[in-house]
Amino acid sequence: MARYMGLDVHSKNCVFAIQDENGRMLGEGSVPTTPEGLLDLRNRHDLPAGTRIGLETGTVAFHVSRMLARMGLDPVVIDAHEVRLKARRPGQKCDRRDALELCEGVRRGMYSTIVHVPPEPITTLRETLGRRRHFVRLQTAEINAVKRLLRASGLHDMARRHLGTGTAWERLVNGLAYDPPLQGHVECHRAVWSVVGSQIALLEARLTEQGKAFSADLERLQTVLGVGPIVALTAVAVFSEVRRFPSAKHAASYAGLIPSTHQSGERDAHGRITRRGSPELRAVLCQAVHHARRPDHPLHPYFRSLCARRGYKMAVVAVAHRLCRILWAMLRHGTSFDVTRLGIETGPFEKTVTQLYRRKRAAVASA
Repeated sequence: MARYMGLDVHSKNCVFAIQDENGRMLGEGSVPTTPEGLLDLRNRHDLPAGTRIGLETGTVAFHVSRMLARMGLDPVVIDAHEVRLKARRPGQKCDRRDALELCEGVRRGMYSTIVHVPPEPITTLRETLGRRRHFVRLQTAEINAVKRLLRASGLHDMARRHLGTGTAWERLVNGLAYDPPLQGHVECHRAVWSVVGSQIALLEARLTEQGKAFSADLERLQTVLGVGPIVALTAVAVFSEVRRFPSAKHAASYAGLIPSTHQSGERDAHGRITRRGSPELRAVLCQAVHHARRPDHPLHPYFRSLCARRGYKMAVVAVAHRLCRILWAMLRHGTSFDVTRLGIETGPFEKTVTQLYRRKRAAVASA
């Protein structure tokens, strides 16, 4: 007879509830959140291989899920929001009731928002990318803090300088020699910026090493103009197993780049993008799409048309949606970028502008 288990996971202990296929309780209690504790739980209750175990998303959900998978069990990580919505008593939350809700939901097949548990190489890649993003934000914060300090001192020309290199920082510090207190403050921000930069360099070296396991996919993705190593690594890390998406539309929805829909009766309205997926993927795609404003970019015809009709920012988001679908298709089918499949023609083309009126030659000369 099949068995099902709900596991409410915490950093120190896990609360469990076990039922058979008829809903009869076979056991409940708590075990330590360690490999030994989970293995003892399996042996004590004689859980057969392939037993379906429900967990809700949390800090250690992926870690516990991998431990259970190594024991031959079948963990299922469910979105915590759906678990709360489908709970019988959402206002009376406790660990024991959560484990029982998870057990019954898995047994009845109630949950639809199943969270993908990436393999360990993808998880490591995601963690490294996350640390790099953290330090990049710190660098940006230091630059913004210095520019605010300069503006507050009335040095608006200096505040407009680009501070992306060590030489630029040194030039700024030397230019403030006439104001020692302000120079000291800027020097403090420069020291933090420099230390953070060394950490970013270290993490990028780790990314280069970790990217060797995905070298074929990375080389393929970087055939798209504007897609560099970080964009390619982020796409590989977020999509993980691309075949879990049945179509490019589902991949774009996972990235949160599709418009929200409000349809009822004859009313069919679309709003802003959902932003339900990975914010990191959306950010790097929008950053890559800025290259499409150049005339030599293959996505420039789409970008130019959208920019004229809807504005620059909306054009960036719309072309990022298209780029997301292109990258997913390249990963799914193992192909390089093909311009002929974009529905555009290759040039060069000449554009003739017809004007109904123009100034007289003499008037132009006299002016």
